[in-house]
Amino acid sequence: MSDLSESLAFLMRLEALPEPVREHKFHPTRKWRFDFAWPARMIAVEVDGGTWAGGRHTRGAGFEKDCEKLNAATLLGWRVFRFTTGMIDSGEAVSIITQALTAPDPWKFREMES
Repeated sequence: MSDLSESLAFLMRLEALPEPVREHKFHPTRKWRFDFAWPARMIAVEVDGGTWAGGRHTRGAGFEKDCEKLNAATLLGWRVFRFTTGMIDSGEAVSIITQALTAPDPWKFREMES
């Protein structure tokens, strides 16, 4: 785990959020993992460091591989939230994660509408 992921884990513990599964393997055939996941809710978090310093997530091949991974996750029903250093440092990441974990499950809501 990166220092940035450790910072986010610390902030989530401070807010007493439910403990996530770390490095959760979500795909049946690929080795892809989420940095943090709450599998029962199909919610995942990816930490994208180095966004202003030409890190892996902002360079061509890395960005393309991230798109492939996140598209596959979406097709499997996951809601994936991506956070940068600034979003973690400002508290925005924890705020969004809190909202996602406390909001009604959108799939259950859709089932009720049918």
